[in-house]
Amino acid sequence: MLELRNITKVAGAETHIHPTNLVLERGSLNVLLGPTLSGKTSLMRLMAGLDKPTSGSVWFDGKDVTGVRVQDRGVAMVYQQFINYPAMTVYENIASPMRIKGADAATIDREVRKAAELLKLTPYLDRTPLNLSGGQQQRTALARAIVKNASLVLLDEPLANLDYKLREELRLELPKIFSASGAIFVYATTEPSEALLLGGNTATLSEGRITQFGRTIDVYRRPNDLLTARTFADPPLNTMQVVKTGGHFELGGKPVLPVPAHLSALPDGPCTIAFQPHHLSLSSQSPTSASLQARTAISEIAGSESFIHIEFEGTRWVMLAPGIHDIEPDAVVTVHVDTRHLMAFGADGRAMAEPAAAAA
Repeated sequence: MLELRNITKVAGAETHIHPTNLVLERGSLNVLLGPTLSGKTSLMRLMAGLDKPTSGSVWFDGKDVTGVRVQDRGVAMVYQQFINYPAMTVYENIASPMRIKGADAATIDREVRKAAELLKLTPYLDRTPLNLSGGQQQRTALARAIVKNASLVLLDEPLANLDYKLREELRLELPKIFSASGAIFVYATTEPSEALLLGGNTATLSEGRITQFGRTIDVYRRPNDLLTARTFADPPLNTMQVVKTGGHFELGGKPVLPVPAHLSALPDGPCTIAFQPHHLSLSSQSPTSASLQARTAISEIAGSESFIHIEFEGTRWVMLAPGIHDIEPDAVVTVHVDTRHLMAFGADGRAMAEPAAAAA
């Protein structure tokens, strides 16, 4: 078990990590989700022992390892870049941490071939990294981390430099790889979809603070605050400042949306309502969907999906719609909000109630 006990990291006048407490269990997959400069890499460096916290302590399996050299910890790291030994074969790259430990030849061969089979590298064991694709090079780095038999494996946006097809392929494989190991895995990403695909637990970060930590699907469906909800939204979260008056949310004194059952207990008054882009559509998604008249700004086609930017009462929203929708700009369209998924936040940004629907 890895424990961060009230750790901070300060460099000069800048605080990179504010006071943080976090417990990661053995055999768990933990995602650090946040935008660039949110503190993901800084937190991982503190976990690994590459940096020493300004205050607080790091504990592993009940022992204080603050200040213990990274070489003396059971830690493996995989970075965005394909870090392999260019003059060594894939076999020797994977075997290198075991040779340093002094493992016998039979053990090395067994573990290398086991990791190579897991990561589909068996046909390439005699090649050098420069004769591999980007995905195969990153798999080699992952295999080397696995055979090290580390207690803590840190992956800092390991798929960021791969093309789309390779990213999707490895995203599907990684949970299987993680489940076959008893190590603690920590995976940093800027992409909410990647966190959802990996599952496990997620810690959302913003400006050096963990805003929420829990099961990935729970953090996504039930954010504690507006900041966490925004972190877990791509395209950006749709929001609107409204006033709850009885059974309606009003804007400028006019009713714009009915108050769904799960928000009916909210006190009357101002609040921010929010919903994900895929809960806004061109057709009704459920009997509780509410229709609005909006004006289109621009539509973007991305593969089998379309991003449709609209404006409603001076507020810009994004709709994520399946299929190809080539919509003219400045057109008036009817859009539908699935109110089952509405979230409400108070003036302090804290969640006021949970969405009724559990489906994403």
